[in-house]
Amino acid sequence: MKIQLVGAVLPALFLVGCNDQLPSDNQTNEGPVRIENAAGFTNHDQIAGLPGTPMAEREAVIGILNKRNGLTRDLNMKPGEALRVGKAIVRLRACEATAPWEEVPETGAFVQLDVQGNDKKWRRAFSGWLFKERPERNVVQHEIYDVWVKSCTMNWPDAGPDTLKVGKSGGTSGASESSAEKLPAEGSTDANEAPPAAPTAAAPAPANAESSNDR
Repeated sequence: MKIQLVGAVLPALFLVGCNDQLPSDNQTNEGPVRIENAAGFTNHDQIAGLPGTPMAEREAVIGILNKRNGLTRDLNMKPGEALRVGKAIVRLRACEATAPWEEVPETGAFVQLDVQGNDKKWRRAFSGWLFKERPERNVVQHEIYDVWVKSCTMNWPDAGPDTLKVGKSGGTSGASESSAEKLPAEGSTDANEAPPAAPTAAAPAPANAESSNDR
C-alpha cells in the first residue's frame, strides 16, 4: 500500500476513538454483536481527495482468534462499525487496497481492539494499521485475542482525465472521429463535387522499340 495514502488517513484516525460507545457489563452474548451508536469515521473531509470507493462504502473482512478456545471468526465490517465478540470489541476505522495496476498488491485496515478485563473495565489493547500481505509490520500483542485483516473490498477509477480511449479501428477516439469527417461514405457522390477523372489509355510503344526486339 502506498505510504502517501496511509499517511493521508492516519491523522484523521488519531482524532477518533475518544468517545467510543462501550457495551453494558451484563452483555454475555459471544457475538459477534453489533454495537449501536458506535463512533464512526467522522473525518471524511480529510480523505475526500483520495481516489477509489468512498471510505464509508468500503467493506472489510477482519479475522479474530480466541487463543483460549481456538475459535476464529470472520467479521464483515465497514469503516465506522464496531462488533463485539465475547469480551473483545473490534472497531474498523478504515481499510485500503492497492490499485490493480500496482506491481505489489497490498491490503491494510486500521483496526482497534478493546478487551474487557476481570475488573469489568474496558481497555484499548491495540490501535493501528494491519497488513494482510506483511503482517509482521504491525502485530496485535494480546494474551487472549489476535486480530488480522483478510480483505478490503473497494473499486478504483478505470480512467482519468488524461486517458485516451481506443476506438473500434484500434486508434484513439479523437483520431477516429476526425478521419470519419474527412472520408465520404462508400458509394456516395456529392453533386457539387466533380467525379474522379477516368484513367487515360497507355501511350503506344515507339516503333523503333519493336525493331530492336526483332534484332
